[in-house]
Amino acid sequence: MNYTIIGLVLAAIIVLIAFLIRRNKKDEKEFTTGLTRSELKPEKHEDGPNL
Repeated sequence: MNYTIIGLVLAAIIVLIAFLIRRNKKDEKEFTTGLTRSELKPEKHEDGPNL
């Protein structure tokens, strides 16, 4: 077996997993921030004529 290739593949997998974890935490933070803002300032809707 070629240990250099195995090492490179394992390093690439570790980097990919770290990237995905970091991106997931960033997306979660943006989601919670957006959710909090939408709760604090709900959108105003124009009411049509009541029937």
